[in-house]
Amino acid sequence: MTVTRRAAVLGHPVAHSLSPILHTAAYDALGLEGWEYSAIDTTVEDLPALVRGLDLGWAGLSVTMPLKHAVMDLVDHVDPLAVAVGAVNTVLVGPAQCGVTLTGTNTDVYGLVTALREGFGAQGRGRGTGAASAVVLGGGATAASTLAALGELGCTTPRVLVRSLGRTAGLQEAAARMGVSPRFEVLDPTASLGALRDADVVVSTMPAYAADPVAAALAAHGGTPAGVLLDVVYDPRPTALSTAWSDAGGIVVGGERMLLHQAVEQVRLMTGRTAPIAAMDDALGRALAAPASAR
Repeated sequence: MTVTRRAAVLGHPVAHSLSPILHTAAYDALGLEGWEYSAIDTTVEDLPALVRGLDLGWAGLSVTMPLKHAVMDLVDHVDPLAVAVGAVNTVLVGPAQCGVTLTGTNTDVYGLVTALREGFGAQGRGRGTGAASAVVLGGGATAASTLAALGELGCTTPRVLVRSLGRTAGLQEAAARMGVSPRFEVLDPTASLGALRDADVVVSTMPAYAADPVAAALAAHGGTPAGVLLDVVYDPRPTALSTAWSDAGGIVVGGERMLLHQAVEQVRLMTGRTAPIAAMDDALGRALAAPASAR
């Protein structure tokens, strides 16, 4: 097959990414011959040269950590949502008089909102129901997207629980740009349980295994959570926190649902076609069911 249009996910490391599976499934279902999607391991230092090399053979890029902030300075335009969040996870390549124009946007917010609405549906609250109260675990780039998503769902005063308040300056600045007013607190696995159990929504944006002490505290002290948990980690899967939450009787949305829906929006933006969500969901399910070594 002759490749006529390219797209890729950039990150470091990136070999574990399921984005190629999702986007390739979409191209196949849409009948987009000549389209190719790959994973390119890219450091912050390598990123400028790669971006400068983009031409009209490229449809776009998916951008993951640690590049979501760095890429903002390398594109021609950044859409207002990505500016507010302070993170770009999608770069779109378009024509310009002299070469290409690059636009940075953020589909993580869409992915979070859609995944949480799936959780509300499983809880029997209706897919469009908002969230009166929420707790966010972690203070990185995904936490900023989470604050934007929670704002869309009607919660502008979430509690943000972090391991160090001294590392929240960037998130506090993003919150101010978005017009939300989170309450920042130090995460204590046991003392924070009440807030977690009572919230309509809990979103863990912590890295793999970082929330394990919270899971252990929940398992030890019991109590049925009132709301929906979305743990953005999908590898390993399920996380200890997801297991403890489910065992306690709570509703869990896996991080793979956010991954799916942000990719659905990326496909729409890069191809101009409605993404074939069923085909992408099927491909994701098969990949997650396979041994990690076979992915």
